[in-house]
Amino acid sequence: MDKRPRRLRYNPLIRDLVRETTLELSNLIYPLFIIEGSNIKEEISSLKGVYRFSIDRLEEEIHEIVGLGIQYVLLFGIPEHKDNKGSEAYNHDGIVQKAVRKIKSITDKLYVITDVCMCEYTSHGHCGILDENGYVHNEKSLYYLGQIAVSHAEAGADMIAPSDMMDGRVGYIRKELDECGYTHTPIMSYSAKYASSYYGPFREAAGSAPAFGDRKSYQMDYANSNEALREVSLDIEEGADIVIVKPALAYLDIIRRVKDTFNVPIAAYNVSGEYAMLKLAVDQGLVDEKIIMETLLSIKRAGADIIITYFAKDIAKQLKGMR
Repeated sequence: MDKRPRRLRYNPLIRDLVRETTLELSNLIYPLFIIEGSNIKEEISSLKGVYRFSIDRLEEEIHEIVGLGIQYVLLFGIPEHKDNKGSEAYNHDGIVQKAVRKIKSITDKLYVITDVCMCEYTSHGHCGILDENGYVHNEKSLYYLGQIAVSHAEAGADMIAPSDMMDGRVGYIRKELDECGYTHTPIMSYSAKYASSYYGPFREAAGSAPAFGDRKSYQMDYANSNEALREVSLDIEEGADIVIVKPALAYLDIIRRVKDTFNVPIAAYNVSGEYAMLKLAVDQGLVDEKIIMETLLSIKRAGADIIITYFAKDIAKQLKGMR
């Protein structure tokens, strides 16, 4: 019987040398919630250790992120006023636009990605414009999504991440960015975004729960796998530079299928519900905190090149301790 695998596991230095999957800070994107107001740093009750920040409280947080070695952030805005067209989302002085400019004035060491959607900004909480019957109007929504994307690029965003799941939005946003001179601004598209119950804590954090109905008409059925490949294929054809699978843990099979099918960078969103469950288990002493690294490695092992995660700070500290 061949004994080589056991011999390789015996010595920790050799084990590290032949390790098949590794996780680095350069693989992680840290979400940030920015809120209107002043002197605000408030913990999100369902996301322990994650906070909402007003613009004037961002500097301390940005210095901490950079100090930990995190290189990428994904911004979500929480406006003071909402309306049926989500007009604050594409306002030149909207919350995300101001946050991008502020971060760029603090440091040049952070790559700033902005979430492009309307659910945080609309009075009805849906991700697009509603028609007279209360259904999301896909084509009308594209116009406003294009305006949001361009306003983010104008503010200095390094990458645009549309999360709305409207049909054709990647191609429309790509066209709008190109026509406005932002040909080098990449798009990281939420391509396989499922209608999931794992989003609960995020909806509290961003104040984005729909006022009525659900999002199953434009997000994906979690029973479907082939549909994910079709959605990813369409986004790539329209110009997506990176594709996202969301959520991650219950969708590792989707990550692997996308990885095996397409030759593009793949991001997985380790979403709020996944974070909250693990964080609670660690805090209750039910599991060791090393489970965080184990979990994120499983996402990477499944095929994700990039992981969007609220655990980025925890991983940064674990990696520093390991070294």
